[in-house]
Amino acid sequence: MQDRKFDDVVLRTAALGKQVSSPEGPLTILDDVTLEIRAGESVALVGPSGAGKTTLLALLAGLDQPSSGQVWLCGEDLTRLDEDGRARLRGRHVGFVFQSFHLVPSLTALENVMLPLELAGRDDAAARAREALDSVGLAPRLSHYPKQLSGGEKQRVAIARAFVTRPAVLFADEPTGNLDAASGERVAGLLFGLNRQARTTLVLVTHERNLASRCDRVLEIVAGRLVT
Repeated sequence: MQDRKFDDVVLRTAALGKQVSSPEGPLTILDDVTLEIRAGESVALVGPSGAGKTTLLALLAGLDQPSSGQVWLCGEDLTRLDEDGRARLRGRHVGFVFQSFHLVPSLTALENVMLPLELAGRDDAAARAREALDSVGLAPRLSHYPKQLSGGEKQRVAIARAFVTRPAVLFADEPTGNLDAASGERVAGLLFGLNRQARTTLVLVTHERNLASRCDRVLEIVAGRLVT
């Protein structure tokens, strides 16, 4: 994918570090991570379990705060914002897809996808949610509740919800981890297809090397340090 042209930097870190307390003393989760990710790029974060991949994703998204260093998201220094400020920035620029779907069980597929638009005060929430569900092949499932959907269908609803706000950055944490091979392949195809069509930057945490190889770049984390 080297022929793809990327625009401005949307994610940047400088000497990023994260330490936590443990019974044995301070434990370093991430150490001196410096990187840049550009608009429209797809980047995989790979490495062994416990290497710090999900922690890095959380710091990039402003879901957690670093112990040292800085993170910039869409030009904003996350380390200078309070929790409410980070939440507002995520609401404007970020979408999420998780391994465990995180759908609201009491809401239909349509209502789940409408939710972030309604929280943003959009008056076209229903129309845009229908369009998003249609784009992931779920137009016939608008009124179904999560318990009535397969795992693959739930993840497609989650993808529709993540993309309906047209985010600058989509963070996906093991998005195919709970799916069978066929469903996982369809979900992966949707993620990369929407990445290309919408020019949304995709940051993907995965243990699956085949999935990682489809990204424009693969960044490997070992023992909290970026090695590639």
